[in-house]
Amino acid sequence: MVGQWPAADPQAALAFYGRRYEGLSAEVDLLVRRITAGALSAEDASSAVSKLRASVESAQAVGDLDALLVRLDGLGTVIEERRAARRAERAAKAADAKTKKQEIVAEVERLAGSDDWRAGQTRLAALVTSWKELPRIDKASDDDLWQRFSVARTAYTRRRKQHFSRLHEQQDQARAAKEALIAEAEGLSSSTEWGATSAAYRTLMTRWKAAGPAGRDVDDALWKRFRSAQDTFFQARGATSSKLDEELSANAAVKRALLAEAEKLLPVKNAAAARAAFREIAAKWDRAGKVPRSETKALEDRFKQVEQVIRGAEDDRWSATNPEVRTRASETVSKLEAALDKLRTDLAKAESGGDERGAREARAAIEARETWLDMARRAQSEFPA
Repeated sequence: MVGQWPAADPQAALAFYGRRYEGLSAEVDLLVRRITAGALSAEDASSAVSKLRASVESAQAVGDLDALLVRLDGLGTVIEERRAARRAERAAKAADAKTKKQEIVAEVERLAGSDDWRAGQTRLAALVTSWKELPRIDKASDDDLWQRFSVARTAYTRRRKQHFSRLHEQQDQARAAKEALIAEAEGLSSSTEWGATSAAYRTLMTRWKAAGPAGRDVDDALWKRFRSAQDTFFQARGATSSKLDEELSANAAVKRALLAEAEKLLPVKNAAAARAAFREIAAKWDRAGKVPRSETKALEDRFKQVEQVIRGAEDDRWSATNPEVRTRASETVSKLEAALDKLRTDLAKAESGGDERGAREARAAIEARETWLDMARRAQSEFPA
């Protein structure tokens, strides 16, 4: 007995209860497809199966209700597989989250000992965000890793604050030192002691660099003031230097004229006369004064060259009249002639005795001595008798 339908046609009543069964069958089919496709979580699937099973068990319908119950019961295996897969998935995610949190903690601990204060702070903030995006893991592991994270972050933050505190203190000291240097630079800006003040400015620049940074914005303003004082002095020195350059250029023109006059003394024909004329030119040369640095070496080298040629002419004249030198030249010629006579005798003996090696060595020695004798005779001829 599934129900009654008074005053109704039995076939119509049976069809009515059959349609109820078809509705339940359709619900079972739909639930089977959803669970098989993974459209429901294990918990939702289990709840849906329980509700539909109760509906089937209490249904006032005509059909194979037991078969529907068997199909519903068969979903238990699928649901348990889904539940096991879900547990495995959660375990895998937890393991992955734990690994990532361990990596984050390791990086934060490395960062805690670094001195990368600017990029490190940005990276630390990114690591905090990454930590928050990860799911929680088991409480003991999560608490332990977070404790390590927090300790490392606190250590880094404390060291960073200490660093910038020291940096600000150093910048304050640098600012005070540079303001004192500016005062010195401004005090020197009107000086006309060009050499000493230029050296003083070089010293100030060295001290400026040693003072260290005072902060970019502050440094720029301080440097403008310091540079302004320097520019005032060096512009004044430059104006004076321009006038001095004109004087040096005029001196150079005088020396070029004197150099041309001195070079006309060459080649030397009368050493004594050339020397006397050169002395007068040299006196004018000294009185002409300094010339531009770029011309100094070239002019001095040419002037010294003329002086050396004139001195050389005097030395040659002395050597030509020196009896000791003349005697040494004659002695050299005599010694070479005697040596050649002996070598020719040795050559004749070697040739008559068949000593080819001795003959070859004698010929080489004779050839060398003849060359030397020729040179000695030419030198001897340069000395008057």
